[in-house]
Amino acid sequence: MTIVLFDLDGTLVDTAHDLGLALNMQLARHGKPALSHEKIWPVASHGTRGLLALGFGINPHDAHFEAMKHEYLDLYDTVFTYTPTLLPGIAELLDRLDAQGVKWGIVTNKPRRFSVDLTKAVKTGSTDLYQRSACLFCGDDAAQPKPAPDTLLMACDFLNVAPSQCLYVGDAERDVQAGKAAGMKTVVALFGYIAETDQPKAWAADVLIASPVELLDLL
Repeated sequence: MTIVLFDLDGTLVDTAHDLGLALNMQLARHGKPALSHEKIWPVASHGTRGLLALGFGINPHDAHFEAMKHEYLDLYDTVFTYTPTLLPGIAELLDRLDAQGVKWGIVTNKPRRFSVDLTKAVKTGSTDLYQRSACLFCGDDAAQPKPAPDTLLMACDFLNVAPSQCLYVGDAERDVQAGKAAGMKTVVALFGYIAETDQPKAWAADVLIASPVELLDLL
């Protein structure tokens, strides 16, 4: 039996528009010009840290990083369910996984305060992503988020499956690192938020896929 676990942002769902909207709201608040969607898209999977680095050139070592992070998250809280949509090809993939009886779930670094309502906002047929997935584990459900394997192992315990029976699909190096540390086979979603500076072939994943349906060949 194979279980498929997915990252959320940039792997299952396109959240870049709302992540970018919140960033541009924050930039405007600080008197800075807005950034284009094309500039935001590649770093959307890197969360608040990546977005603040893009917009303000700061990192967690800066003294005011935490204050800026909280400000960004509060702004994102007002817009994060505006336009999340399944990435192209994901609806077909999920339908085919369900038809084949393949159980799938979600393991994300996104905080639970956003993940639950966001997955409920993404409609898939007559239901939503939250109801349809076998599990949802978030970055703040464990002491250490990805690249640590903790949340992936929590998903295995919940689903009563060995890590060796799981595929973990993500679009960031930390997804591969977490999956490998958990003892899972890892898959890079090249259709996700991959920046020009990223080198996914160097991440040592088991497989790289250019479209969601290619995952079916691995099952």
